[in-house]
Amino acid sequence: MKPHHLAGLASQLPDAWSSRVLAQFGDARLKVLRMDDAAYPEESHDYAEGLLVIEGELRLRLDGQALRVGTGELCIVPPGVPHSVEEGSRGTLLILDT
Repeated sequence: MKPHHLAGLASQLPDAWSSRVLAQFGDARLKVLRMDDAAYPEESHDYAEGLLVIEGELRLRLDGQALRVGTGELCIVPPGVPHSVEEGSRGTLLILDT
């Protein structure tokens, strides 16, 4: 098994903001996606979600507060907390969820 080049995999996705599951660990999924400067609507989940920026920047609105998550940074969204993505987010995002 060879390593995954995450930015390369994200660039091959047909649409931005559509993720690809890379692996499953028990109930947890590891997904990659490509951000494209567009906003993504507010959502919330009944599980925690980890958002790890591989390259670029994620402009996140978390429970009404604006955050910038940069390359190499991880934001953990607690269960039930509303979050959305603001315009200007770009690059490669790794998502950990269930």
